[in-house]
Amino acid sequence: MAEQALQAGPDWRRGSVTNDGVRLATFHLGDESNPTVLLVHGWPDTHHLWTHIAPRLAEKYHVVAYDCRGFGESDRPRGVKPYRLSELADDLFAVAEEVSPDAPVHVVGHDWGSVQAWEAVSRPRARTRIASFVSVSGPNLDHLGQLLHDGVSHPTPRHLRTIAAQSVSSSYTGLFQLPVLPNLLLTAMGAPAAWKRFLHAVEGTPPENVVVADTLRRDMISGLALYRANIRQKLRRPNARITTVPVLQVVNERDIALRPAIYENTPTYASKLWRRDTPTGHWLPYTHPDYLTDTILDFLAAQSDTSPTPASVERARVFTEPRPLAGKLVVITGAGSGIGRETALALAERGCELILADLRPETAEQTAQACKLAGATAHPYELDVADTEAFVAFAEEVRDRHGVADIVVNNAGIAVAGGALDATDEQLDRLFGVNLRGVITGSREFGRQMVERGVGGHIVNISSAAAFTPSRSLGLYSSSKAGVLLFSESLRAELAEHRIGVTAICPGIVDTAIVSSTPIAGLDPETEKSQRDRLNSFYQRRGFTPDRVAAEIVSAIEHNKAVVPVTPEAKIGYRIYRFAPWLSRIGARRKVAG
Repeated sequence: MAEQALQAGPDWRRGSVTNDGVRLATFHLGDESNPTVLLVHGWPDTHHLWTHIAPRLAEKYHVVAYDCRGFGESDRPRGVKPYRLSELADDLFAVAEEVSPDAPVHVVGHDWGSVQAWEAVSRPRARTRIASFVSVSGPNLDHLGQLLHDGVSHPTPRHLRTIAAQSVSSSYTGLFQLPVLPNLLLTAMGAPAAWKRFLHAVEGTPPENVVVADTLRRDMISGLALYRANIRQKLRRPNARITTVPVLQVVNERDIALRPAIYENTPTYASKLWRRDTPTGHWLPYTHPDYLTDTILDFLAAQSDTSPTPASVERARVFTEPRPLAGKLVVITGAGSGIGRETALALAERGCELILADLRPETAEQTAQACKLAGATAHPYELDVADTEAFVAFAEEVRDRHGVADIVVNNAGIAVAGGALDATDEQLDRLFGVNLRGVITGSREFGRQMVERGVGGHIVNISSAAAFTPSRSLGLYSSSKAGVLLFSESLRAELAEHRIGVTAICPGIVDTAIVSSTPIAGLDPETEKSQRDRLNSFYQRRGFTPDRVAAEIVSAIEHNKAVVPVTPEAKIGYRIYRFAPWLSRIGARRKVAG
């Protein structure tokens, strides 16, 4: 082999299967008495695509990869017709029957390997020959063709955006239909070093992870027949069929070739569908092999009658049309009431699994029950976010019992009103322990887990309009929330390279229970109660409810917003502080409480 990386690859056992006169080179790992997992590569790869994944799968399964016709060590039929999906699906069945004659196989396909596997699982024959299918970076071309036909016949703005965006991403397929020019281009790109540089440039793929065969240049050119034999035919005359094979669709949100919106009609045609969306790119087997391997292993375990279904698979099940946040694991602190509770309910309606933490376990349990009524899976926990040691242990427990969180909402917060000079040390320590240190701890602990997993995530920290609205009566509270705001902005910059978004939510006057429990420093008990009742009455009359903040939180997660002032006064105050801070300073002299 020309590539040194190949020499250190898996110790494959070689074989071959012949279908209709075409010899297909097969490569085996693991105990042949175990269930078989069939790995199918795409363009311009070979079985070497699975170098980092196959060994771990082989610990539990009989793993078989093969070089598809036209690639690697397999035969290269002349012309275009031999590369139609019908022929490729026949190859897949031929290999499956040869390597596992007595039991159906589990199929994992990437790129064109996934495309041809979709063709196979859409046939009646799949019911007895294919046990499950993991689709990575490869659509069903019939589904895509039907989606485009529907978009043209019903040209809504959403349909037109989907068609336009995918047309731009697929523009290279038009180039591949041309004679001569693509051959010249791929001849230049076909050097392994050049291909690695290209993948690193477009997706940040670590060059050391990319393992290619010494036939790469030939594979690129002969593989053009896949595009010429199938793209126009399938898009013009789609034949979308229903499959009963369990399917896990891994959708890469940063796929340079395939937009996530093109998978929106998959639930129509897959009766047993799971979906996993992550901010990853097209070549997932190279960029995040451990994550993909864990995903495959969890899904395969869920297909077994003897193993409990992993939580990561349960929350990825799709029963209706996919929703942007469906299947995400979410941690919310202060989830027992107010903004935390409403955010939990909003995310429950979107199909998330929820970890609900609160200082009062009974309120966390109540929120969990409400989320379950909405059809979500929810787990209540007792947590004092100011207890750093307990918070660290909580984060570890969540990871061990439920997996790495996709979204974390550091919502727990308290307030102290009155003058800074009048507050006690105990009030000050508690305020900053909950509002700032708790947010930092939650961000650090769950952020580290997200970074280690390597497939992104999102952290939401609840700040306040007080962060940019100085007030003589809320100086300590304002400073704690200003710390949250600046910490969130800084953390966003730190975690950007890991595709982890960080949002600071800055509500203004919102009707929550926080006001009724806010101490006002420097007042006697009777006066304090009177002032608190007055403030609480004002907040209630204001009428801005926590569910409206929750809606902004969900939107911020979906669109990866940095800073979100929520209420009208928060939006006005944010701009005043940025562009006319002297007005803020004048307003700060007005007493709010105390």
